[in-house]
Amino acid sequence: MTTATYNCTDPQERAEGLAHAQRAIAQKQCIVMPTDTVYGIAADAFSAQAVATLLAAKGRGRSMPPPVLIPRLQTMDGLATEVPAAGRALAEKFWPGPLTLIFHAQPSLTWDLGETKGTVALRIPDDELAQALLTITGPLAVSSANRTGHPAAQTAAEAREQLAESVEVYLEEGFRPADGDDGGSAGLPSTIIDCTGEHLRVVRQGALSLEAIREVAPGVLGLGEEPAAHEPAAAEPAAAEPAAEQPAGAAGDAAAEQPAAAAGEQADLPPA
Repeated sequence: MTTATYNCTDPQERAEGLAHAQRAIAQKQCIVMPTDTVYGIAADAFSAQAVATLLAAKGRGRSMPPPVLIPRLQTMDGLATEVPAAGRALAEKFWPGPLTLIFHAQPSLTWDLGETKGTVALRIPDDELAQALLTITGPLAVSSANRTGHPAAQTAAEAREQLAESVEVYLEEGFRPADGDDGGSAGLPSTIIDCTGEHLRVVRQGALSLEAIREVAPGVLGLGEEPAAHEPAAAEPAAAEPAAEQPAGAAGDAAAEQPAAAAGEQADLPPA
């Protein structure tokens, strides 16, 4: 395998890099890409071989499955089932953006992301290059571009120092997050919300604040919070607008059992 780095600020290298990355993904190899949070190591989400290669590159086991980045909102219903109204409203409001939502995975999917307990963590990144790549590859399993226990890479060069030739293509487009002054969220991973239980709950607090989340879904539980004894399940979003019909990573101190799709990710500041 010949490892290559492309300067994606140059239009010609960007086109060559995207084409090479698409080929690498199709060949079950790993690539490094920028996201709106940090750089991520990515592989074909539908290839058990590719996901295993990603986990091995990071020095991570199957008990810490990667989230999945998707190109558009419509993809959600192809990968997830039993999507609650509040979860859909959050996706419609905050995607693309730093919000990862955990859903029950479609049982018909032939993929193996690790020990997910039947769940999948989904996100649409707010990054033009990442979206361009996802559009040509489809859903990608993505975790932070670093060896487990080391700082998350904020450039492709930093990622290459850690991952070396375990990755075929490095797409370099400068420091991530690109904006260092965004109200204090720069450098934070996405906020993760578990949408698989009776109550939606935050399992990792990240760049998206709980206050912003509760403007859309007031019943979402914060880290360590439990519902009041009289409180009904928060299944409906706060907004009166009907949800549009759509076709198709270490958690925080949440007290309830957390799906494996979210487990093990906080320390590595994953892009998802």
